[in-house]
Amino acid sequence: MKQFLSTWKNKWNDFIEKLSEKQFFRKIGITYQVLWNLLLVTFIIGLISIMFAGGAAAGYFASLVYDEPSYSEEDMRMHVGSLTETSEIYLANDVYLGKIRSDVERDLINLDEIADDVKHAIIATEDEHFYEHEGIVPKALLRATMQELSNASVQTGGSTLTQQLIKQQILSNEVSFDRKATEIMLAMRLEQFMSKDEILEAYLNVVPFGRNASGRNVEGIESAAQGVFGVPAKDLNLPQSAYLAGMPQSPFGYTPFHASAELKDEDGLRPGFNRYRTVLNRMLEKDYITQEEYSEALEYDLVADFTENAPDPMSRNPRLTTEILERSTDILVEEAIKDYEGWDQLSTNAKDIERQAIRTQVRERIENGGYKISTTIDQELYTAMNERAGELNHLFLDDPGVNETHREEIGAVMIDNHTGAILSFVGGRQEDLDNQLNHTTRYRSPGSTIKPILPFAGAIEAGVTQPGLVIPDTPETYESNGDPIRNWDEQHDGNLTVRESIKRSRNVPAVRAWWNVPDTLKNHLIDASGLNGMQAVEAAAIGGGGATVEQMASAYTAFGNDGSRPDPYMIEKIETYTGEILYEHEQVEHFFVSPQTNYLVLDMMRDVIYGGGNAARVQSMLNFNADWAAKTGTSQRQWDSWFIAANPDVSFGVWYGYSGPTEISLPSEVNGVGLSARTQTIWANLANAAHSVNPSLMTAEGQRFVRPSGLSERRVCGLTGGSSNRFCEAENLVTTDLYANDMLSKIDGLAPFQAEFKRTMDQLLEDLRNQEAEERRRQEEAEAEEQQQEDTTDEEEPEQQESDQQEDDSSTEENEESTEDEEAVVEDQQEENEEDSEADSEEDAEE
Repeated sequence: MKQFLSTWKNKWNDFIEKLSEKQFFRKIGITYQVLWNLLLVTFIIGLISIMFAGGAAAGYFASLVYDEPSYSEEDMRMHVGSLTETSEIYLANDVYLGKIRSDVERDLINLDEIADDVKHAIIATEDEHFYEHEGIVPKALLRATMQELSNASVQTGGSTLTQQLIKQQILSNEVSFDRKATEIMLAMRLEQFMSKDEILEAYLNVVPFGRNASGRNVEGIESAAQGVFGVPAKDLNLPQSAYLAGMPQSPFGYTPFHASAELKDEDGLRPGFNRYRTVLNRMLEKDYITQEEYSEALEYDLVADFTENAPDPMSRNPRLTTEILERSTDILVEEAIKDYEGWDQLSTNAKDIERQAIRTQVRERIENGGYKISTTIDQELYTAMNERAGELNHLFLDDPGVNETHREEIGAVMIDNHTGAILSFVGGRQEDLDNQLNHTTRYRSPGSTIKPILPFAGAIEAGVTQPGLVIPDTPETYESNGDPIRNWDEQHDGNLTVRESIKRSRNVPAVRAWWNVPDTLKNHLIDASGLNGMQAVEAAAIGGGGATVEQMASAYTAFGNDGSRPDPYMIEKIETYTGEILYEHEQVEHFFVSPQTNYLVLDMMRDVIYGGGNAARVQSMLNFNADWAAKTGTSQRQWDSWFIAANPDVSFGVWYGYSGPTEISLPSEVNGVGLSARTQTIWANLANAAHSVNPSLMTAEGQRFVRPSGLSERRVCGLTGGSSNRFCEAENLVTTDLYANDMLSKIDGLAPFQAEFKRTMDQLLEDLRNQEAEERRRQEEAEAEEQQQEDTTDEEEPEQQESDQQEDDSSTEENEESTEDEEAVVEDQQEENEEDSEADSEEDAEE
């Protein structure tokens, strides 16, 4: 400071000496020493004042940012780079469904994916000195500060793009000197860590741009370009770029769309177009565009470029979108719990609290984390089946008499037998924002559709029975409570083979079969089939318990997969926008039953449609031919009605019943169509719709279920499992059917039913043999007695002959006398006749 003042003093003295040489200054009565002293005092006072003010300002600034954390380069980059992005949903074959609805829609892109006109327009309008300053522009800050202090009506602002980025990503929109001071400090710090292009890219990815054509809030240039003009940011032309560049100053004032997704009227668009012209002017002033480009842009019809409303997935397919979100959330919650240290040591209540907290965090990340969620849903199948479901109102009555929240609904699921992929589903008769409940995931009684899965598959796998053997349909009671086991028609059909029982859907044989399945096998079947709502109780044999449509269709996939069931799934993969895979499905298969048992059961299920069973009508309702193995089902009191079938490629199940928590009996008839017929009609209509878009899937390309080795045909008596006999023939139970080879050696008298029948029949046969032996004995005794009588007759024969001879002689003599008398009579008669003849001759002569 001393050197500075000495230098200026010397320069001043030189200047005074030169002036003293002039006559004019000699005449002035003020010496240069006085002038110098006055000037020096003024200068010192001013400098001290400036230093004091600067120190006070610096102190004040320091006090404002004193409590702010110190950000390292890593911290700064992390905060600026933590950009939320709208997640997207993709269907099968990478078909884009749309963005997940969130508070803000954003797509992240690189700077080189943005049109140059956009960059120029933003810089010219928002920060003309962007490539020159170090984070702040002091002149602009001073101007903004004076306007703020003076409460000026016009506020020009003083924030650079760097400051705006700091405010957007690290700070808040609070208007205060404290926040502004922190903004300045962090902006200058950020400029040291990031390049200008990095800052510009981050800014263009986060800045608000009002609303898109769907009425949703958008941030980032890519979402704005797609949402306003329907083109990617790299394809924006000059007018479109200038229009969007003007929006960040007042996003919702300049946006062309209302929140209702409607385009604003002329008055509503005027502010945005005024701002658009301002942007063009500034681009022209900064030489980013020519006069010709400027003039052409002013004449450009921007309104014609505004895109039409593009509903998000939640608007188009709310049920599908909700289901995908829920499943994705469940998956990532479980993944987070796997990484949760000490989870197993938490109490049940603590786990519930932590799970809910994790779920909230996961859902936030899914909505705003820029995830790509890939699913198994086939768009064409889903659309075709759901559209057809909405055309079947003639099969329903919508007046159940309870309340308007209850209505007849349906749920349908189609699953790939070999992978477990859920290809399509119908969650209800309508899909809109008021009907998002997915009826395929609700637990209902599966009725008789459970019979092939539990009792009959279990009995065959356990070696208890075979398709051609009899399990009697006769009066029986439950072992648990003594109540009678009832069939749907309150009748009993007597001795039925297992094949016939499945075809006719009889309850008593199913319960009897289930009784004889070992408990370990019962539990295995329930677990392997994925039926977590069922228990190994006797009522489970006929649907007691609960299962979802998805679970039942999944259980049937084993029939098309050689007795193994793949886990059903809808979410194929979840990955971040950077490509990091958060989750990817891994196929898990559950061994259900042996391939031989599996084929025997599905072969019996064929008869439900093709063998004259209670779903024979389905064959005529289908527009195509395929090898289906099926089963019908109705729960007690007609609360639920089912039809599930599998071909070699897919399993497809339909449930029909009332929505809501109250159990309501379905009408027995609607427009002349019975309950079971309606359910089968629904199934056939949806199957036909699926066939219309994917015929090879529904026909399995003409393939049939392949019979495995280890099975043979055999003609046996269904009662005993042995060869034919008169009793089996009388009952018409001598059948030719498939049998497992390992059962052939022990099929005669197979426990438990055939053993009982065999004992009964053996006793009948023994009684018959005894009766026949007794009859033979009696016959032999009769023959012996007759022979004895013949022998006695031979001894008496000579004496009888003499007596007979005497009688003959006497008779001869009598006969001779009688003959002589007869001859005398004859002679007398002849003499009389001669006399009469002579008399007649004489009369004739006289005449």
